Amino acid sequence: MRKYIFTLSCLLVFAFGSVLAQENATEIKKVDKPVRSPFESGYLIDNQTTLIQPVKTLEFAIQHKFGSVENGHSDLWGLYAPSANIRLALNYVVAENIQIGLGVTKGGTADENALKMITDFNAKWTILEQTRNNTVPIALAVYGNIAIDGRDKDIFEYDYGFSDRLSSFAQVIVGRKFNDEISLQTGLSYSHFNLIDKGSYHDKLGVHFNGRFKVSPQGSIIFNFDAPIDLISLDSEADDYKNSKPNLSFGYEISTSTHAFQIYMGNSKGLIQQDIMVNNSNKIDLDNFMIGFTITRLWNF
Repeated sequence: MRKYIFTLSCLLVFAFGSVLAQENATEIKKVDKPVRSPFESGYLIDNQTTLIQPVKTLEFAIQHKFGSVENGHSDLWGLYAPSANIRLALNYVVAENIQIGLGVTKGGTADENALKMITDFNAKWTILEQTRNNTVPIALAVYGNIAIDGRDKDIFEYDYGFSDRLSSFAQVIVGRKFNDEISLQTGLSYSHFNLIDKGSYHDKLGVHFNGRFKVSPQGSIIFNFDAPIDLISLDSEADDYKNSKPNLSFGYEISTSTHAFQIYMGNSKGLIQQDIMVNNSNKIDLDNFMIGFTITRLWNF
C-alpha cells in the first residue's frame, strides 16, 4: 500500500507541474526572465536547492562530515574521528531545468568492518522558475533518489534479497529570492527504507526549511533545518519506535562562477537525505554537532 501511495504522490506532483509549465512557459519567455542566482549552488549544506545549472553543465560535488566535537582536542574536535563520512557525486544537466546524478557515500562507524558504501542515483526537475517581474513569484522543483546499500552480504544476519538494500527519497521544494541578499526555501519529503533495524520506521515524512543571507559579493550565511514527522499510520510493522531527531545546520558559503564552498556545523552525520530523515539519533546539542563542508565545481560542455 505504501508503494502505491508513494507512486501516486509522485505522479500527481509531476502531472501538476507539467500542466503549469506548459501553460506558462511560452508567456513567461516572452514577458519575463528568471531571477539571477536565487542560490549559488544546487546544494545547500546537505539539501538540494531549486537551482539547476545551464544545459550541458557537469557538476562535481564533494560532501564531507567529520565526527562530533564532543571529544574536544583529543581528536581535534572530530576532524580525526573514525566516524567521518564522505560523498562524491557527479550531476549533469541533460535538458533545460532537468538534472541527473550519481553519488557514492562512505559511511564511517567505529567498527571498520561495518563501513557503509552507498550508491545513489538521483534526478531533479525545476518545474517553475521565479521571474524578475514576479510573473511567477516562486520556484518549484522536485527531487528524488534511489540508493543502494553496498555493504558486504555477511553484515546481514539472514537470507536477504537485493531489494533489502534499497532506500528512496522524494521531495517537493518551493523557493523564493526575496531580494539580492535573501533567498529562502521550504519543502515536503517522503523517505523509505526497505530494510530497517527493529523498532525503526520504514517510512518518514519530513518538512524542510533552509536559505541564505548574502553578506558580500562572494559570501553568504547559510542554514538548514530538517524536521521528521512521526506518523505511526505510515508503518505498522514496528512496535517500539525510535524517533528520528531534527537536523539543524548553519554555516558560511563562498562562491565564484565555477565553484561553491560551504563550511558548516550540524547534528546529523548522514549525507543522503533519507538517512538524515530516518536515522538521525543525535539531538540538537552542542556535543552532537560536527563540522562539515560541501564543495562543487562546474564545467560546461
